[in-house]
Amino acid sequence: MNDSILASLRQAIPALALKTAPADLEHYGRDWTRRWTPAPLAIALPDSIGQVQALVRWANAHGVAIVPSGGRTGLSGGAVASRGELVVSLERMNRVLGFDAVDRTLTVQPGAVLQTVQDAAREQGLAYPVDFGARGSCTIGGNIATNAGGIRVIRYGNTRDWIAGLKLVTGSGELLELGRSLVKDASGYDLRQLVIGAEGTLGIVVEATLRLADPPPPAQTMLLAVPSFEVLMDVFALFRGRLRLQAFEFLTDRGLEHVLAHGGQNPFDAVHPWYVLTEYDAAAEADQADALAVFEHAAEHGWVLDGVIANSEEQTSQLWRLREGITEATARYRPYKNDVSVRVAAMPAFLAEAQALLGASYPDFEVVWFGHIGDGNLHINVLQPDGSDDDEFLRQCAHVTELLAGLLQRHGGSISAEHGVGLLKKPYLSSSRSDADVVLMRAIRQAFDPRGIMNPGKIFD
Repeated sequence: MNDSILASLRQAIPALALKTAPADLEHYGRDWTRRWTPAPLAIALPDSIGQVQALVRWANAHGVAIVPSGGRTGLSGGAVASRGELVVSLERMNRVLGFDAVDRTLTVQPGAVLQTVQDAAREQGLAYPVDFGARGSCTIGGNIATNAGGIRVIRYGNTRDWIAGLKLVTGSGELLELGRSLVKDASGYDLRQLVIGAEGTLGIVVEATLRLADPPPPAQTMLLAVPSFEVLMDVFALFRGRLRLQAFEFLTDRGLEHVLAHGGQNPFDAVHPWYVLTEYDAAAEADQADALAVFEHAAEHGWVLDGVIANSEEQTSQLWRLREGITEATARYRPYKNDVSVRVAAMPAFLAEAQALLGASYPDFEVVWFGHIGDGNLHINVLQPDGSDDDEFLRQCAHVTELLAGLLQRHGGSISAEHGVGLLKKPYLSSSRSDADVVLMRAIRQAFDPRGIMNPGKIFD
């Protein structure tokens, strides 16, 4: 039957590249979660908007489900194809299409890698400021699908703040042009914003026009050792009040330990329970003097135990690796990830309750925390012990996630801050969204994708 279906696809779109080798099915059928066995029908690699439209129309006619695929760096199962879906990889649609100097926009295809986009903006004397550790492999289409945030949300916001326009092939094969790069447009619903964060359930983004920013001023990076999370929030308030922050990240001793074992370099002689990595404007000597004064103030109050300031690009990279290297350093443990958010003001109370919950629930598991203090986003990574049973580990993690979802609901938080809902967080959607919300979301999905072929089973059934 599969051979017959694929023969029909080849006949409908003769120039379409298809991959069916077992290694390709496994590679393209999964994301970083590694929790589902990939089992796609095939991998389609369109190279034009016309081919994407033809693909979607063919899929509608034959009742074939589609999973859009970018860099597959997601951590919620949003790009998993485990039920015979056709994976539509956008990796061949990866070009930078144009730059508009007046509007200061960059138009790109969805398969463009974030690092490539950042470099293209830099060549024009500007910046695409959305940034995170997977910049070398994640794609713009995937960033849009999850409204990716990253390490500079405190200064620049999320992906949705930088999308001037989109072209979308809907679930019925129509091509929509959304936003049109207008700064002001009050002519009805902003469908562009519905698509951003929809995880490919409304259609396939086939082109994006990105707003660009002025290059950030020269910055300085500082790593701080902190005795507790409670005073960490005092440090954040102090630094935010006195300096122009570009980033304010935290990690724990356990996260640092894994990065050091993976080749990182420890700038401190002693081990400390909490660390802050902050980056701030330092264009003038006065900025650097202000930063030292802030550090001294924090140290006098016992909020900071030690600190290091990067004095070169190499040292800056080394310090950032301590934070950005955690995901790679812990990957072999196949961590169960919770990506949650609460209001910044609610973080101390939430974290105290969450730590107590996780400590009681995971006495035999190592839990690695890190995240973005400036925007209320915490990443909780439960490491799977070597030799443990996969199903039992997942069962325990799912049970505790249900409890964590209830805690988030009480604090007005979200079960998914920037990774998306996908398959992993689908059971807990009700902790962040009301029944009325979900009814409207289903109706929107039905309008964009009448036959339900676009990434089915993701976000909700």
